[in-house]
Amino acid sequence: MRTLDNILSDRGSKYAVSGAPCTSVEEARALVAALKTNKKFARATHNSWGLRCAAGPVKNDDGESGAGMIILRMLEREGVDDHLVVVTRWYGGKHLGGDRFRHVQDAVRAYLDSRP
Repeated sequence: MRTLDNILSDRGSKYAVSGAPCTSVEEARALVAALKTNKKFARATHNSWGLRCAAGPVKNDDGESGAGMIILRMLEREGVDDHLVVVTRWYGGKHLGGDRFRHVQDAVRAYLDSRP
């Protein structure tokens, strides 16, 4: 899994984005579990993810309401299938309101732009 760490910071919250080729929900869950073997990611407040695969679109907000749908929409717009994208957030103590959605978009954009 490729990870771009510390890509955004706002009011104490920090963001990272990770991704890997993935073709099933089971594989996605295994990849997220593997990401969480890193203590830093295991302690994150949210590991939200989205996947478009043959089984259909799948998302997990992990407590960050709406984040999974944003990831899915961006994958759809870019025509990216069979690829898992995980946006990780470490909560910094201050609510971000609607800015958190922009940060999820920015994180996914950074990941998609960095793909070979």
